[in-house]
Amino acid sequence: MPLGDSAVFRSRRVLLPVGERPADVLVRAGTIERVADHGTLDGTGLPLTDLGDTALLPGLVDTHVHVNEPGRTDWEGFASATKAAAAGGVTTIVDMPLNSVPPTTTVAGLAAKRRTADGQTWVDLGFWGGAVPGSTGELEGLHRAGVFGFKSFLAPSGVDEFPHLATPADLEAALAEQARLGALAIVHAEDPAVLAAAPQVPGARYRDFLASRPDDAEATAVTALLDAARRTGARVHVLHVSSAAVLPLLRAARADGVQVTAETCPHYLTLTAEQVPDGDTAFKCCPPIRDETNRDLLWQALADGEFAAVVSDHSPSTPDLKLLRHLGGSGDFAAAWGGIASLQLGLPAIWTEARRRGHTLADVVRWMSAGPAALVGLTGTKGAIAPGHDADLVAFDPDAEFAVHPERLHHKNPVTPYAGRTLTGRVRRSWLRGRPVDLDGAPHGRQLARP
Repeated sequence: MPLGDSAVFRSRRVLLPVGERPADVLVRAGTIERVADHGTLDGTGLPLTDLGDTALLPGLVDTHVHVNEPGRTDWEGFASATKAAAAGGVTTIVDMPLNSVPPTTTVAGLAAKRRTADGQTWVDLGFWGGAVPGSTGELEGLHRAGVFGFKSFLAPSGVDEFPHLATPADLEAALAEQARLGALAIVHAEDPAVLAAAPQVPGARYRDFLASRPDDAEATAVTALLDAARRTGARVHVLHVSSAAVLPLLRAARADGVQVTAETCPHYLTLTAEQVPDGDTAFKCCPPIRDETNRDLLWQALADGEFAAVVSDHSPSTPDLKLLRHLGGSGDFAAAWGGIASLQLGLPAIWTEARRRGHTLADVVRWMSAGPAALVGLTGTKGAIAPGHDADLVAFDPDAEFAVHPERLHHKNPVTPYAGRTLTGRVRRSWLRGRPVDLDGAPHGRQLARP
């Protein structure tokens, strides 16, 4: 039994499925064997890590990460992404099927991803497959190969090699096959006709960009998705909900028996349109960051249990594609790449705002660890400090403050809308199956398949 993954962890603030309490956690061979009363496991002969008042959290699970390797590794790669994840308290990520070349729309594309990732992941890693027009025949092979489900776009994705499901027939065929397989369909829901009809005004004014991606684009697309889910019996998940206009549609569909879940992201919960400076395209994402009233409604839905998860949608690019003004770019929101880089910052960003609103660390763990683990079927191994689970652990100081300096992040490119902000909550250390994650040492992340 390797010494490095068997130990006792102790804290006066252990975040357990039943809530926060002082406890000792016994880990053997990388698995949590027992949770005991605080101070009672001194006789094991195993190394003791006593965190005092620093909180011990289960590692976060981020099911929405664009790694982009192979093909666009200058945007982000497995090594840089997984180091950023570990530094941010995320011990499991699931990689999105697009922005890499090839995309994960075929078994061969998945094999290319796995080969490339092998030996360069500091956290555990799973993969989504992609469902695009004409790919229905590929889905069963990908499903058998262990992808966690299939992503589709209802509007253009931004990259030519991952086309969107442009017709109702495309969507119906993809969902019908996924229903047959018992697979989870995850969907970027914006309606291209609504987007085309919205005013498209190029330039640096954020309010012009916001008007080009109206709430109705999300609501119309979600309505179509829910109707198709009713007809096919597919299990669907709405990605990165930014608009509160979607919420009553989801409630009504659930009441009608539709199998639908949804997620939102730190940038929609912590940033507002009113805060976005004109020309600061680090804030551009699709769907967009909306106003403060909308943000409050998202928080209420989160508190009411209407979101299955809070995940990053980490979608970085090189600085030149963001057209950043301080680097000599135009600051044109219409032309800049749309994506927020926040994998390392999601936990402190959410905790900063959650604490201000009266939420607890137990809430944050439910939203960012237990919830996403359940979404992808990893409830038995990830997302909780509980016997039988992997000892993926995070030492988190909930009172420490720090200023965000992009150049100090492990993301490949130092671009983030959180630059210069002061956040509360610091990750002091992460462990993967009981072993400390050493960002300067050898990686020991594993590749995961759907259970």
